[in-house]
Amino acid sequence: MKGKVYLVGSGPGAEGLLTQRGRDVIDRAEVVLFDQLPGEEILSTLPAGAEKIDCGKFGGKHNLEQDEIEALMVDRAQKGKRVVRLKGGDPFLFGRGGEELETVRAAGIEVEMVPGITSALAVPASVGIPLTHRKYASQVTILTGNEDPTKAEPALDWELLAKSRGTIVILMGVANLAKIAAVLVKNGKAAATPVAIIERGLRKDRRVTTGTLETIAGEAQKAGVKPPAVIVIGDVVNLYDPAEPDLVPWGD
Repeated sequence: MKGKVYLVGSGPGAEGLLTQRGRDVIDRAEVVLFDQLPGEEILSTLPAGAEKIDCGKFGGKHNLEQDEIEALMVDRAQKGKRVVRLKGGDPFLFGRGGEELETVRAAGIEVEMVPGITSALAVPASVGIPLTHRKYASQVTILTGNEDPTKAEPALDWELLAKSRGTIVILMGVANLAKIAAVLVKNGKAAATPVAIIERGLRKDRRVTTGTLETIAGEAQKAGVKPPAVIVIGDVVNLYDPAEPDLVPWGD
């Protein structure tokens, strides 16, 4: 008898922002394939009796390749297990959840999608950066800073992005930050455009580094910025005040 696969988004790193459905599904899991992005606060609550498989990917170092992860999901489900594929943020926003959904469906296995709060929205909000504001930005563009290297040509239109008057949010962009800043300026984005890099989501060791498109690569290098991080580009970054407390509490 075939089991079931749950594609679960853990949110931006704080257990309090994991959805109730996500919590219920994780607690009943027999197999959990997890990344590091959910953070220790959530990973420490995985069921003691579940098989736990580390699928972490950081800076080109992969514990398991994507096809291996998908094969394990199918294998365990075909053995009748309740399988949770646990990801940071939301599985369908640059999380390869769509690919995993296709594979599981192709194997004839039942699958449930459990959405998560994406870090692209929650992380800037938690430090007081609203992605939209009537005075500064009426649109938001979320993009990956790490496109599929096998593509014949990039799908991102940097000229169009540079002309945008809205907020740009970049996930997985730390390694290519200098190139991204340079190409935006080259295509007409003002070098003085504010930029914020927010490391480690809603974890207690979170850190914010700010600058402009002209200076942010140097500031990031000086601060030793490392992934995971959310990069926010636009005038809304000016609303960030390091003297103000977090807007999302860690809990009472």
